[in-house]
Amino acid sequence: MVPEWFRERVQEARERLEELGVGEVVVIHHDDADGLCSGAVVKAALERAGLKTRLICLEKLFPEVVRKLHAGEKQAIFYCDIGSPHADLISEFNRGRNLVVILDHHDPRPSTDPAVLDLNLEHVGFRGEEDFSGATCCYLFARELDEANKDLSYLALVGSCEIPVGFRGLNAEVLEEALKEGVVERSGRRLIIRKLGVGVRRLFSVLQVLGPVGYYTGGPELGVRAALEGLTPEVEALVKELEERRKAINKRLLARLYRRGGLRRSGRIQWFDAGDAYRGMGSKVVGTFCSYLSHQRRLVRPDMFVVGLMHMEPEVPGLGRLEGDFVKVSVRAPKPLRAEIDSGRVPTAVGLLEEATRGFGIAVDGHAYAASCVIPADRVEDFIERAAEVSARGA
Repeated sequence: MVPEWFRERVQEARERLEELGVGEVVVIHHDDADGLCSGAVVKAALERAGLKTRLICLEKLFPEVVRKLHAGEKQAIFYCDIGSPHADLISEFNRGRNLVVILDHHDPRPSTDPAVLDLNLEHVGFRGEEDFSGATCCYLFARELDEANKDLSYLALVGSCEIPVGFRGLNAEVLEEALKEGVVERSGRRLIIRKLGVGVRRLFSVLQVLGPVGYYTGGPELGVRAALEGLTPEVEALVKELEERRKAINKRLLARLYRRGGLRRSGRIQWFDAGDAYRGMGSKVVGTFCSYLSHQRRLVRPDMFVVGLMHMEPEVPGLGRLEGDFVKVSVRAPKPLRAEIDSGRVPTAVGLLEEATRGFGIAVDGHAYAASCVIPADRVEDFIERAAEVSARGA
């Protein structure tokens, strides 16, 4: 299942961690369900190895956040379901001062610091869009540390529910192992996590609300706990409240779009600006709404990228206020457009953002069909103009 390249790098990370001799590891993880499961896997594995952990949940890797995280030295910092697209930036700020381990599945950039170890399996030919999730990468790391961590395999499956093609590649192998070890069991078409008594997709749905929608209300912390210990009445109540709020906002946005006759169009992008509609929620919500819109044929053209914008809260829980005023940009490719992406006739979603935001884009990351970034609020018009041009001229 695991290539030798991965095993060697896990062993290198283990040896460096032991040599460093830290008592606490900083675990940085993404805010969606995959990110919460990724953080939960690494937290559990490291704590079982006798280390303390401090978890920090991030929506996007702002340069000032990376600078702050890497200002010290002789730390151990793990990036889970986040980090690979910014391995060069992390390297620039780290400069060999800290041991950094990246466990991710987003399109990677090369590390330039030998102390920054990126174990993303895309480096050896697997596809993060289909073969493995961030949580799968984290689980395989945990299992290499200690075979006893096989009981965490369900977290890889939960995180992988975000992948539309189902359990393929490495994910299929993890599923087979989890069934064999009795970590999950089939009940009709459902997969049940035996120790938690909850379905894999049910837990995914809960975490997908807690992390992004509850980002500013303690949702990520509750989500990691729920991933490891199960659902409680407190979690169920918060999820219900958050989901009702999000649905109400989505309904208002849909009504507005229908009144306007659909999304605005330019080049091969179709876009909308949610403004402050999602105030108080994490910015992942606009990406989820874009994914929903990509299937709504009455509103969107299937041969154009769906682009959504929302104003971001200027705060990172646990780290403080951000300097500046920012807008989150999310891009989704409707299914019919993906064939053109695969053939190279149009750019990938992440490629579109990289080129359209060159010089001012922040934390550009994602995959071929889905990507996101952050831009200064005063560069929205520039972005739309550039994105229209880039999308229209092809890859």
